[in-house]
Amino acid sequence: MTSTLFFLASPKTTASPPNRLSVPGFPPPRLHSLRRRAAVSVRASIATRPRPTVIPFDPAVETKQDVGSGRKLAAWTSIRQERWEGELVVEGEIPLWLKGTYLRNGPGIWNIDDYNFRHLFDGYATLVRVCFEHGGVKASHRQIESEAYKAAMKNRRLCYREFSEAPKPASFLAYVGELASLFSGASLTDNSNTGVVRLGDGRVVCLTETIKGSVQIDPDTLDTVGRFAYEDNLGGLIHSAHPIVTESEFLTLLPDLVRPGYLVVRMEPGSNERKVVGRVNCRGGPAPGWVHSFAVTDRYVVVPEMPLRYCLHNLLRAEPTPLYKFEWHSDSGSYMHVMSKATGKIVASVEVPPFLTFHFINAYEEVDENGRVTGIIADCCEHNADTSILDMLRLQNLRSFTGLDVLPDARVGRFRIPLDGSTRGELHAALDPEEHGRGMDMCSINPAYLGKKYRYAYACGARRPCNFPNTLTKIDLVEKKAKDWHEDGAVPSEPFFVARPGATEEDDGVVISIVSDKNGEGHALMLDGATFEEIARAKFPYGLPYGLHGCWVPKM
Repeated sequence: MTSTLFFLASPKTTASPPNRLSVPGFPPPRLHSLRRRAAVSVRASIATRPRPTVIPFDPAVETKQDVGSGRKLAAWTSIRQERWEGELVVEGEIPLWLKGTYLRNGPGIWNIDDYNFRHLFDGYATLVRVCFEHGGVKASHRQIESEAYKAAMKNRRLCYREFSEAPKPASFLAYVGELASLFSGASLTDNSNTGVVRLGDGRVVCLTETIKGSVQIDPDTLDTVGRFAYEDNLGGLIHSAHPIVTESEFLTLLPDLVRPGYLVVRMEPGSNERKVVGRVNCRGGPAPGWVHSFAVTDRYVVVPEMPLRYCLHNLLRAEPTPLYKFEWHSDSGSYMHVMSKATGKIVASVEVPPFLTFHFINAYEEVDENGRVTGIIADCCEHNADTSILDMLRLQNLRSFTGLDVLPDARVGRFRIPLDGSTRGELHAALDPEEHGRGMDMCSINPAYLGKKYRYAYACGARRPCNFPNTLTKIDLVEKKAKDWHEDGAVPSEPFFVARPGATEEDDGVVISIVSDKNGEGHALMLDGATFEEIARAKFPYGLPYGLHGCWVPKM
């Protein structure tokens, strides 16, 4: 691997102000009666806001990417216009203590003119901002101006390799040149459509699985500041899309496709230099297992190695295979590795039953009566080692729900990794999957419990029949029970937990999710973190595409 992918940040993008549009005769949003009452834990210090004016979209400035006509559900259709900003109508009461900005990233444009993308993960990134203050809500959205997006808009064609899409070369020589640029990383996308994180120094970075797809944005204006340039010589093409970010550090994994393994690296606040903590060598397979995410405890980094492995052969294909850039190697074994943060040494490497996960939830250390760490518990959204979930996320499948129950089963997969030198670990369901409808993904926890023993997780579950997770679910890992929020035909995105300042209970806070309604509309939903009852919703002027992951920027 070379360091050819480390670019200097681009100059700050100059853009016109956000559209502030008014359409005469635009009907005011219909207010719905609340079906649930707010709980006592968030009822105090609330304000009921007078009804503001919604700033609607103007069809005259809609982008050419709108492929949603004729479909009511906005979740799987391209965003109606490139940017919007306005105040939202609040139905219900928002706690006065909720002050700050929720940012959510995800794919938002799935076509270029009449060329339609295949997969959910192909879409060009749309960043949504929901700002809470004094019981009111302002919102905006904007496209992240990656090089891939700008090139596509300028040339009206795909110019970089996305998750399942590749540019069509004009000739054989062009194809050879495209392969050369693939090995250098030049043709890989920088479309940062997966996550958004706030670093310990306050900078906000949008991410995807390519290293060049780390893009800094302004959380107040949603301006694209430029590429986040890592100032080191570690090289590589890809990293985990979900780093572990706290006020004191940034940890991520760099898969090594040449000598199969992973570098665990750390970056301090205020720095762009990643430093190596240690290396994990893969124990099976021809390539590293996919590491979309991983887990940490106070003392350790937990590195998964699953049978879904990167595949260079599939990466070179112009047309996607059923597993896209990966291959399933059932005979390669599945492993969990544990590295000391302090020394970089591997303290455990155990074989576990086959598993498939996109997202780890949390991990913590088991301690005996003498204070000695005896094992690691690591929880994830586990898909029963069933790779069909990847193909289920093709847009054609998401847009064509027929009422059949086709969503593959998932569970809260709980690993136990012994630290006594044992060669095998355990994997089982942390609670009965029927509690959450056998659907489980897009999870969050109270960040104060990161790496510590915890009780609650918030995720997307299922109320069947369905073809995609359609509930918001609170998981109680002590009582082994789940509680759902569900609205017929709606598609909620990742539930994000924001703790109440000064809270002493783990679930004392608010859960935020952006929901796509079945009628084509959408809203930001707020649930009580303790009771999981709806306390408020703030309606957008139109439905937004399904988003992936978010972060919280507190008001300073």
